[in-house]
Amino acid sequence: MSRYIETIQLLNGVLLNLEFHQLRFERTRKEELGITNHPRLAECITVPKGLDTGKLKCRVSYGAMIELIEFEPERFRQVHTLKLVYSDTIAYGFKYADRSELEALFQQRGDCDDILVVKNGAIGDSFYANIVFWDGESWLTPDTPLLPGTMRASLLNRNLIREAFITPQDLNKFQKFKLINAMNDLEHAPEIPMESIHL
Repeated sequence: MSRYIETIQLLNGVLLNLEFHQLRFERTRKEELGITNHPRLAECITVPKGLDTGKLKCRVSYGAMIELIEFEPERFRQVHTLKLVYSDTIAYGFKYADRSELEALFQQRGDCDDILVVKNGAIGDSFYANIVFWDGESWLTPDTPLLPGTMRASLLNRNLIREAFITPQDLNKFQKFKLINAMNDLEHAPEIPMESIHL
């Protein structure tokens, strides 16, 4: 069974943010498996004919080897409310195929659509996404993510967002937020009001 995954956006036949997926792919294989010789994702992924229009998800499952490459339609998850949930033991520093720890926290969401994880007193991620907050001047993202995402890395690299240490007590400083991941960039991710976060 594959231990890790990369989820890459395929937009009109083009794989986006590949350099950041490659970096995470290599870091995972090196730090988790001790492997230092890495294939190039760009050379391993062949986009089938007929998938050159629209927005799709390319899912690469791998361990010591790339085991499966799949393409599937984007399933947009509308999020209107998030519940703060707390765990000081959650560990998801790599994009594991096994999300059981996160899924257990997700079950604590009550009537909310999603969760926002707090670990060791600091804001982390939602169930499927990194988060960015608008303070009136800049988009800020927690410097304590559970999983440093590839879209997050790309936005930081382009100075479109900045890192900050953010606690639940800081949330009243912000005006709105967005959820970003490989399938949702800063420009197109919906703006969500701060009141949507349920303490």
